[in-house]
Amino acid sequence: MKHVKVPQDRIGVLIGEGGETMREIEQQAEVRLNIDSETGSVAIDDVGDPVRGMLAPDIVRAIGRGFTPTAALSILDDEMRTFELIDLDAHTRNKNDLQRQKGRLIGENGRTRELMEELTGAEVVIRGTTLGVIGQPEEVEAVRRATGMLLDGAPHGTVYAFLERKHNELTRGFNVQQSG
Repeated sequence: MKHVKVPQDRIGVLIGEGGETMREIEQQAEVRLNIDSETGSVAIDDVGDPVRGMLAPDIVRAIGRGFTPTAALSILDDEMRTFELIDLDAHTRNKNDLQRQKGRLIGENGRTRELMEELTGAEVVIRGTTLGVIGQPEEVEAVRRATGMLLDGAPHGTVYAFLERKHNELTRGFNVQQSG
């Protein structure tokens, strides 16, 4: 049995209307979820395929970090699809620095975060002290590198150019695979 802690304000999303999301996770990941809505503690018990069950904690964690249930469940769609959290707190000096860095990562009207998603194909959520990514390994790596560049103070234009190059590499690789 595995245990995951989910923020109080995300318990409702995890359970879903009438328990719908919880049942969907249980069915698709072949697990049983025991959610303590008082503490935010979620016990996960494998009841089927252990490989699918291994992904259940990431699905629950992703919903807890702000991803939609659909995005979180997409981890099950492809064995290469992964969920990763980047701890922004570890890269900042204090609360003010954290806020400033989150602002740089989100961008004006959310534009930087949107561009990360558009140009890599990954899903990106910034919440609290973390940046979460769901995608293929090369998509996640591109977001991780862009995030590192921004946290290190790189100008947005430089990061956008990097993301454009990565986008071209990823789509060229995809097109080669499609025609091969």
